[in-house]
Amino acid sequence: MAGEPGPGRDDDLRLANSLRAGDVIALTEVYDTYAPFLYDYCHGLLRDRVEAAGALRNVVIAAREHIDRLTEPDRLRGWLYSIARKECMRRRDSPNRHTGQEAPEADDDLTDDQLARREERRLLAHSALAALNGRQREAIDLSVRHELDEVDLSGIFGMPLEETLALVEKSREDLATALHASLIAQNHWKDCPSVSALTESWPLSPQASASLVRHVASCPVCGERETPPLPTDRLLSVLPIAAIPAELRLDVLTAATAEDRAGNRRAIAAWTEPFDEYGWPLPYEPSPARARDRAPRRRAPIIAAVAVAIGAVVLFVGAMSWLGGGDKTNASASDPAVPGGGSSTGTGPAAPTGPTPTDTSASPSKSPSKSPSKSPSKSPTTKPPRPPDNDTPDPPSPGHLSVSGCNMGGRDSCTVRITAVGGVVNWRVTGTRGDLSAGGAGHLSAGQSTSVTVSRTNFLCLGGRRTGSVSFSPGGSASVSYC
Repeated sequence: MAGEPGPGRDDDLRLANSLRAGDVIALTEVYDTYAPFLYDYCHGLLRDRVEAAGALRNVVIAAREHIDRLTEPDRLRGWLYSIARKECMRRRDSPNRHTGQEAPEADDDLTDDQLARREERRLLAHSALAALNGRQREAIDLSVRHELDEVDLSGIFGMPLEETLALVEKSREDLATALHASLIAQNHWKDCPSVSALTESWPLSPQASASLVRHVASCPVCGERETPPLPTDRLLSVLPIAAIPAELRLDVLTAATAEDRAGNRRAIAAWTEPFDEYGWPLPYEPSPARARDRAPRRRAPIIAAVAVAIGAVVLFVGAMSWLGGGDKTNASASDPAVPGGGSSTGTGPAAPTGPTPTDTSASPSKSPSKSPSKSPSKSPTTKPPRPPDNDTPDPPSPGHLSVSGCNMGGRDSCTVRITAVGGVVNWRVTGTRGDLSAGGAGHLSAGQSTSVTVSRTNFLCLGGRRTGSVSFSPGGSASVSYC
């Protein structure tokens, strides 16, 4: 996380190769290196220390079982986050999830004056982050606090890289605008009746923060105000970090290595599937039964129903995440989790539409202020309930996709053919590789086919023929030749 020396690409490559070789000591080092960060992220999405502990355990198990799939071992850290996000989204979809026990905040050993100043800055951070949607808050949290780059975020969210770049850029711009408005509200609220009316409670709610941003943009008085610059990393550095329980280390490593739990590990590893051609897990998809439960009773076009379901997940994630809730679990959603706080500690992406760290104030959850060192300075004194490991995997989907690639030749686009095999399939495009653009979603009955248009995004074809791909959910990747 920001402010802490994180593992580099060399560490990722070394640890990934050691895991592939079956080195049990490497698994211990993976836990010691990444677990504090991953636990904080999971807690931000799930807002419960028991669920976060169970999610972290499953991440370590799935990583060991699937490490051979990862084609870019130097991106081990981002890959672990993608497994963590999918596992958290799966848990949030469960009607039996544990709730109500948020983790304590990691202790920073600050003086009373320092704590007071930090609390004031936290309220400001919450007010600014409240104006962002869940996906934006989660993207900011992952890129700033957890120091992941856009390529990692693309894999974590299951989004095309160009969309991820646009998301991060827009998120930073919107946060800067919201921070400017929040500073005006904090320091000059007496100078404008409208600002005073909007800031009756502090920190600001998402609705009040959005209204304040719109007011400042249109008010001739507030619009001329200058505010001191505050870099994003400094703004987020005050957000709380969920303290990882010291006792969790033995529980997780035992679950990941004990011979008598091999069957349970295979079931846990199955929840991470399917993967794309680079070995990154595809975004979580609700099981068909749960998807039907969520669908409106009134019959409507299939695509509209899918859109409603996606919107519901996005809103839920936002509320949970402020980075405490996380938005929609799938990558292409525009409203993921966000950092923000609803309790004493936490991080992650949750918001009125996404996950983030927790805080003692009644504001949305926030992302943690400082990243934990390889192991947090202090751990909670009370032993948390042991994460359950008797979950049962979701039932498999009734059908799968068969996809065929295409060749553009000298054209600007070509058509990929997809077919439902073995049953009905709710499909969607999850991403592209190369200078390609594609999108779409829908429903196919068994044996039914449809076409997806793939376009190239480069204006000039230099260097000869190129190859990219289009990824689909559930499972499937089509090779595309262009230029």
